[in-house]
Order: sequence, then C-alpha cells, then structure tokens
Amino acid sequence: MVFSIMTRRNGTAQERDPAAPDLELREENGALVCRLSGNWTTRTVSLVDDPMRRLRARKGLTRFIIDLGDVGHLDTAGAWLVSRLAAAQKENGAQVEISGQSEAASILLAAIEPTAQEPDVPKDGRRGNLIVNILAAMGRTIYDIKDDVLYGMHILGATISGAQMKLGRGHAVNPAAIANQIDRMGVGSIPIIVLMSAVVGAIIAQQGAFQLRWFGAEIYVVDLVGILILRELGVLLTAIMIAGRSGSAITAEIGSMKMREEVDALTVIGLNPVGVLVFPRLVALVVAVPCLTIVANFSALGGAILVAWLYSDIMPATFIQRLHDAIDLTSIFAGLIKAPFMALIIGIIASVEGMKVGGSAESLGKHVTASVVKTIFLVIVIDGLFAMFYAAIDF
Repeated sequence: MVFSIMTRRNGTAQERDPAAPDLELREENGALVCRLSGNWTTRTVSLVDDPMRRLRARKGLTRFIIDLGDVGHLDTAGAWLVSRLAAAQKENGAQVEISGQSEAASILLAAIEPTAQEPDVPKDGRRGNLIVNILAAMGRTIYDIKDDVLYGMHILGATISGAQMKLGRGHAVNPAAIANQIDRMGVGSIPIIVLMSAVVGAIIAQQGAFQLRWFGAEIYVVDLVGILILRELGVLLTAIMIAGRSGSAITAEIGSMKMREEVDALTVIGLNPVGVLVFPRLVALVVAVPCLTIVANFSALGGAILVAWLYSDIMPATFIQRLHDAIDLTSIFAGLIKAPFMALIIGIIASVEGMKVGGSAESLGKHVTASVVKTIFLVIVIDGLFAMFYAAIDF
C-alpha cells in the first residue's frame, strides 16, 4: 500500500513541485515506512503539517520507520516536525527508527529532540489533584533551597579562602574596587537611611508618649525609644533598606554581566569571578552596614528627641540624661553585633541570585525580585534568632 500527499492549491491537485515537502507511506516487512522528500523548511512545512498531525495520532503500529533519504533541505522547523512525529509514535508504543539522514540532519535532530517531547500527562488524562500538586511544589522548593544554600556556601568559602588572593599575587586584592563599593553602598545610602530612621524614631516616640500619657509616665518614652532603636530597629531598618537598595543592585549588576557572558569571559582568562565580582561587594557590605547602623541609630534618636520635645515637652537635655540612665553598652553592641551577619546574608543572596540569571531580561527581573524578597525575609529571621539568643544568655 502506498499513500502520497501532494501539494494542492485552491482545492485542485496540481503537478507537484519537486522542492515541495512530501511524504509517502508504505508497508515493508510488517513495518510502516514513512518516506519524506523535498525541502522541509520554515517556508514549506505548513503544506504537510496536517498529514503529519494525522500520522502522529495513528495508533496500533509496532514498528515505524522514517526515511529521510530523499529530503533536500532540512531546517529547525522541519526537524521539529520529524522529531515530534517520532516522539508521538514512541508514546503510542511503536518502535521508531530514523534512517537516511545526512550528518547535518542528525546533528539538528539530536538538538531538537528534547524540545519535541510532549508534556508528561498521566495516562487517564488528568494532571494530578490539588494535594499532589502542592506536595510537588513543596518538594521543588526544598530542592531549590538546598541548591541555594550550597551555592551560597560555595560563594562564601571561595570569598574567604581565595578571593584571588594567592601567594605571589600581591595585586589580587584591589583596594580601589572595595573603596568604590563602600562609596556606592555606604556613603550613597546615608540620605535615605537618615530620612527613614528619623521618621521611624519620631513615630515610635509620638505613639509611645501618647499611650504612656494615660499612666502619667511620658518620661519612660525615652527608655522605650532607646532600647527599641539600639537593640532592634536601627540595624533591622538599615539591613532592609540596604537589601532593597544595594542587594538588588548587586543582583542586577552580576546578572547583567552573566547575560553578556562577561562572567564566562573572566573564567576563560583565568580569573575567579567570585574574587573579581563578589569579594569587593561583600567586604564593602561588611564594612558599610555597621557604620550605617550607627548613623541610623543617631538619626532615629534625633527624630525621637525632636518629637518628645515638641509633643511631650521633654527637653533634649532631659531626654539625653534619661537615655544615659536607661541604656548601657550591651544595648548598643546588641544591635551592632548583628550588622556584619546581616551584611553577609545580603551579599551572598544577592550574588547567588545574580549568578543564576539566564539570558533574558525576564530572568533578570525575576532574580532581582527573588533577591530582595529572600534577603528581607532572612534578615528578619536572623534578627529574631539573635533576639532569642540574647534572651537565653541574658545579654
């Protein structure tokens, strides 16, 4: 039995163009042979798309052979149709063979084959119930977290152990790069840190004074503001603002370099991308975040002093004297000790997300968003863990 598809125009069969794609079916030794001929290119494959769809849906075959011996030109579109036909017949249970292809066609078919597979769907046509989908999503999330933790440990270890600092290479550490990053991440962040911290300090002072006025204890607003700002909110607000400002910038910068293959170029010329890109930013964050925490503390206390003076008639001298009695060095260091750890969290997560960026702008935006969200979440978690630790050791 021989069946041939011929090019038709306006419903009337015409003499077939030798360059037009065609397929012919015949049975040989219990196998169905599909013999392709003509040029299977983007401009012509639309002529045989419908027959190929019907052939993909055909079931009950035990052996199916696709003969490409008479195919002239084959491009990506044609190779995709052939690979999709082979994948569909394999799914239907047939033994599929592709023969007669040229060396170039073999390379193209091998590259196209993974994209031609149909999505995995359960045999009964359902895609799983809600519980299965939720559990599957949780499993993928756990594996993603594992990969992120391992990659973060790799970046931290490479930064600490190497960072391009090898014996005999005195030029490995670039102080100018570190100073430039400190200027960008530290000095450049001072205005927004001062503004936000002063506003938050003022709000805490006003709300505290308003509530304590009912008990005739407005002076204790100084204790409230001092302990809350110095132990918790000063470093936490600083870390959150640095995560949104500098962390996103690190992810965008490294991600853009990854998209333009600059990271691969550093590897090719023998440089360590972690040492060149991550090390200066990580050192700058570790230096800048504690300094910015001190600035945030002073700004928040300044805003609180102003509000306490205007709202509760607590003079600045009285405020400072009461603050001196309410806090001690442990209150100051309790916040400052957290700052380097939060800086490391911000730098590592931002670098990991930057290194994961693919080749599209969509991927860059996705990882920048993930960097900010993950960093803020972990910063808050770390702050809570430190609070429990301080309470356990009575610090």
